Amino acid sequence: MKTNYEIRYAAHPEDAKSYDTTRIRRDFLIEKIFVPNEVNMVYSMYDRMVVGGALPVGEVLTLEAIDPLKAPFFLTRREMGIYNVGGPGIVKAGDAEFELDYKEALYLGSGDRVVTFESKDAAHPAKFYFNSLTAHRNYPDRKVTKADAVVAEMGSLEGSNHRNINKMLVNQVLPTCQLQMGMTELAPGSVWNTMPAHVHSRRMEAYFYFEIPEDHAICHFMG
Repeated sequence: MKTNYEIRYAAHPEDAKSYDTTRIRRDFLIEKIFVPNEVNMVYSMYDRMVVGGALPVGEVLTLEAIDPLKAPFFLTRREMGIYNVGGPGIVKAGDAEFELDYKEALYLGSGDRVVTFESKDAAHPAKFYFNSLTAHRNYPDRKVTKADAVVAEMGSLEGSNHRNINKMLVNQVLPTCQLQMGMTELAPGSVWNTMPAHVHSRRMEAYFYFEIPEDHAICHFMG
């Protein structure tokens, strides 16, 4: 297996106004998430969030501490949320083992020394997408499915933004320290996700898009 990471620095809003398309993509777009038998991560200076993915194909991948964490193991002072967006897989955390199917999630609290990712079938590998934030206390590990989610129906077909927001790793479902994660599913015929457009001055957000047809593209606007 191989672990890769890069560091992304924060930008002042006034500076970001001068960025061209190339600079915006370089600083804000993560293009490499899933590579067979690799764990890929981006360490962001925004809230020290780590965004990453693990794609185990016939190997067991280990979540390794990276140098920016300055810690003996990854979850020393961190919590993590994981979504499986591939075939059936297994995440092991300490002595616990969690089976994750498609669109199922897992919360890991701080303190888990050893975390591993594996697929049940190498021909249909699991794809584990994850976010991690700093944590000042520990909460129990827990698997969360869509059946556990708090579902918010938003938008309208007339506005092309009819969607369900499945709030899965949120405080209404389970205790977390800082991390909040959900999964938005657009209704057929709808194309807009975060309309009306808005910003959060004190909340960092990372978006991961999947279930995109090969002949379609994502348009993510900043401004």
